[in-house]
Amino acid sequence: MEPGGVSVSAVLPAGGSGERLGGATPKQFCAVQGRPLVSYAVRAMERISWISDIIVVVSPENIETMKTIIEKYGHKRVTVVEGGITRHRSIFNGLKVFAEKQFSSHLFQKPEVVIIHDAVRPFVEEDILSKVVMAAKEHGAAGAIRPLVSTVVASAADGCLDHSLERARYRASEMPQAFLFDVIYEAYQQCTDYDLDYGTECLHLALKYCKTNAKLVEGTADLWKVTYKRDLYAAESIIKDNLSQEVCVITDANETVAQVGFLLPESLKRQIKVETVSISQSRNDNHLQSIFSGQCYNFVCVNDKKCAIQETQQLVHILEKSDIPLLHPVVLISVYLDISGNNSFSIGMEELASIKKFARETKKKNILVYGLLIQYKDPSLLQETVNSAAALIMALIKDRNPELIGQLLVA
Repeated sequence: MEPGGVSVSAVLPAGGSGERLGGATPKQFCAVQGRPLVSYAVRAMERISWISDIIVVVSPENIETMKTIIEKYGHKRVTVVEGGITRHRSIFNGLKVFAEKQFSSHLFQKPEVVIIHDAVRPFVEEDILSKVVMAAKEHGAAGAIRPLVSTVVASAADGCLDHSLERARYRASEMPQAFLFDVIYEAYQQCTDYDLDYGTECLHLALKYCKTNAKLVEGTADLWKVTYKRDLYAAESIIKDNLSQEVCVITDANETVAQVGFLLPESLKRQIKVETVSISQSRNDNHLQSIFSGQCYNFVCVNDKKCAIQETQQLVHILEKSDIPLLHPVVLISVYLDISGNNSFSIGMEELASIKKFARETKKKNILVYGLLIQYKDPSLLQETVNSAAALIMALIKDRNPELIGQLLVA
């Protein structure tokens, strides 16, 4: 839902050191499915057309790293700003680019509403962003909240329990938050050094210095912040699940292939949304290109050729021209049908070696190529074999394991 008639920009503080995560790399730059976490948060803002400018605030030593990420992943409308020594000082620097020319090479158009969102909260959706923006326009400030999971207690000086809070009355403050720009900028201008150095809550600054009571908006469960190492694994799991929602099955017009091309999607439909297309159809109406321009990250190509590298190369070429592999690793599974009448293995070692070499090259393009052999010798067992193939395909899609590329699995 677009907040009509409101100019909106976003500030993403990304200057944390990641001490609680452990390791030398700050958490916002840790790779999740081969892509830095901050890139996901930027993309979440970037895909929303009504957000004009995205300001990413990073520590001085990471400015070039952030600029490289922007260039590599083709991010648009993004400006990198040098952060301060604390979270609040970094956010203040991000706001200054809209009000003080010396903080940027040019003065940005001051937005009516500014969103503040952590760069390590990668799963924010347009709906909650729109809600906090509209609430901020009406109330001056707004922020997402979630129910408390655990009871909050206070300890006395001796380390014993002093008191506890009634959990039902309190909420966890989350991101995103949104403010009328003039409100939050004035709050930071009036802010004491103590609040700038030790404060953590932007809504509190708006209340304390501008007497603006923020509207609290119930957020969704996916607004959590990546803080510890286990959170990176959880983020990766969520991303893999998001990428495993749809598969495109591509077949040619050969009768045997068409039969498998019918049975395989039917088996896959029990677990995943399936789009099917024939090679002849795609050549006539560019159907493949239209699919590749969508949000599908999984492709299965079924053919009866002994070694269909040429067909797979064609698909890789089309994928390269799209933006799909830029954002997420794409799974491309070549399914070979063995319809020979004897029991000899139909693909030689030289051909297997060429498949592995090709897969290693395409991995550099963020495309994961796997092979799957379906032995079509006993028609009575075809459905069982296809079901086994579907199970292997789903395992490859869900796991997205780069170590298995170029392998030829047998159903």
